[in-house]
Amino acid sequence: MLEKLLFGKLTLDAIPFDNVIIMGAGAFMLGAFGLIIFSLFYFKKWTWLWKEWLTSVDHKKIGLMYIMLAFIMLMRGFTDAFMMRLQQVMAVGESAGYLHAEHYDQIFTAHGVIMIFFMAMPFMFGLINIVLPLQIGARDVAFPYLNSLSLWLTVAAASLINISLVVGDFAATGWLAYPPLSEITYSPGVGVDYYIWALQISGVGSLLSAINFVVTILKMRCPGMTLMRMPIFVWTVLCSMILVVLSFPVLTATLFMLFLDRFFGMHFFTADMGGNAMMYINLIWIWGHPEVYILILPAFGIYSEIVATFCRKPLFGYNTMVWATVSITVLSFIVWLHHFFTMGSGANVNAFFGIATMVIAIPTGAKVFNWLFTMYRGSIRFSSPMLWTIGFMVTFVIGGMTGVLLAVPTVDYQVHNSLFLVAHFHNAIIGGVVFGYLAGFTYWFPKAFGFKLNEPLGKAAFWCWLIGFYVAFMPLYALGLMGMTRRLNHYSVESGWQPLLVVAGIGVLIIAAGFALQVLQLIISFKNRHHAAYKDVTGDPWDGRTLEWSIPSPAPFYNFAVTPEVTTRDAFWQQKQTGLKPINIADEAIHMPKNTGVGFVIGLCSGAFGFAMTWQMPALIAASLLGIVIAMIARSFDMHIDYYLTPDAIQESH
Repeated sequence: MLEKLLFGKLTLDAIPFDNVIIMGAGAFMLGAFGLIIFSLFYFKKWTWLWKEWLTSVDHKKIGLMYIMLAFIMLMRGFTDAFMMRLQQVMAVGESAGYLHAEHYDQIFTAHGVIMIFFMAMPFMFGLINIVLPLQIGARDVAFPYLNSLSLWLTVAAASLINISLVVGDFAATGWLAYPPLSEITYSPGVGVDYYIWALQISGVGSLLSAINFVVTILKMRCPGMTLMRMPIFVWTVLCSMILVVLSFPVLTATLFMLFLDRFFGMHFFTADMGGNAMMYINLIWIWGHPEVYILILPAFGIYSEIVATFCRKPLFGYNTMVWATVSITVLSFIVWLHHFFTMGSGANVNAFFGIATMVIAIPTGAKVFNWLFTMYRGSIRFSSPMLWTIGFMVTFVIGGMTGVLLAVPTVDYQVHNSLFLVAHFHNAIIGGVVFGYLAGFTYWFPKAFGFKLNEPLGKAAFWCWLIGFYVAFMPLYALGLMGMTRRLNHYSVESGWQPLLVVAGIGVLIIAAGFALQVLQLIISFKNRHHAAYKDVTGDPWDGRTLEWSIPSPAPFYNFAVTPEVTTRDAFWQQKQTGLKPINIADEAIHMPKNTGVGFVIGLCSGAFGFAMTWQMPALIAASLLGIVIAMIARSFDMHIDYYLTPDAIQESH
């Protein structure tokens, strides 16, 4: 009885000691974690870590921690991708490859979940955190404590995903966990429970972040910055965060109903007792398709900022860009059914959603033309952020064309669930989202750290990513047309698929070389950060146009000594043209939020709660919930949550 109370279903049998691959991965994670702990003790950095990072409410530090999480999960997700491709190269004819079918299913599920929820989303929130308050002339976000809480909820959820690698197993259902496969009858293990609670916890963090950014944009812009004077990046973030606010509650409710089916024997999505699995599929895609635009809209904003800066021209068609972004935001909610044309909705319904999908390509295409017209007769500098942008335009247009093709229901019937679809999705996500975030990372890196990244290595990494992408995914279009379905872990020699899968595998290796070059780029840039060629002494290394470039690099913790006032778009560019210099000498005290560890504590307790719910451990469920409640109550009674920074203190910090 006591054992059940403390450990629930958890036993030593949950750890697969006989699986060399899993144990090796677990040993690597434990070794890396142990090295970090040893370093903190050796260099006596525990106090520094707690005061400067774990309890920080500075939006810039929170943004950097989001991006660190994104890079860690990118390595994990990319490893899964490499393992999948290697399995498909090997598992032909009599060879079964090196992965068991169940393990392979878990890997492709984890790959999708990690790359969308724990790589792309944290990367997006990281860049938004670093840049958005600076672009609107604010000193922080509207709710700094909630910002910290959102980060640590995301970290807790990502930790659950990584724990599932070693303790128990992960879902083997695909990244959206369709029932009936995800119901308790067909997935009796804890994998789907890990999935549910990781996504629920991270979903709460994402929702809190979105509310925070919407309020920040609407209520904290500096004097003179009307909505139609905001940088395009701010507009795209606003629309993206509105999508998060509207769609993530749907995800939360859907997964909660799946939890009720599994935990309490209810029948929301079962085939009997009045349940309907198609309700789940509709609900998950009502969230899922806006999610694509949640990720891509901020990337569109990044490209807009980069094109204007590196072409030394105002962005062509600002108003068109704004209304195109708003149109995409609205239309993204009426296209979800194109993900399951083959599931019996009928010709009329399919026709409506097919046409709506084609219509949403119009504002997206308008954006591409606006970027091209901005480049036309511009004084273009082909720095690495601009290369990422040009690579995006070529790659994303191909993805868009294949998307319009898939919007035709009769075509979709032929290639649905094939590798053609996989290639299209990665065309949009890698060519659009990942290229955009990497461009933004390079572009705003000097503002966060005070030095630039090594340009030759950055350009080499770009070419590896671009070439590797085409080598890895163009063969998948052909394989899809040849009839190869997604998620296969074995196929016959007679299919003739292996040569193209080998080519795709080579593409994965080229992308890996690009990622390795980026790691080398970070190391070399950090080592040479004090050299004149790297150090940003002006605060404006790219000759930028928006307010973030008007302050020193790295940005001070209070952002602006004096709140800026703007009278036009591209306010900093206009100041430079008229010879005016930003005022960086404060004449009054600045109101600032105090650091707090409550977000970290709630995140820790939430991770424990998710683990306890997965393994049905009553004692830990109660203890973690109690910890969350106590932390929230303690925060509500804390009256010392802010302070004033005097002009003298501001001057000393320069």
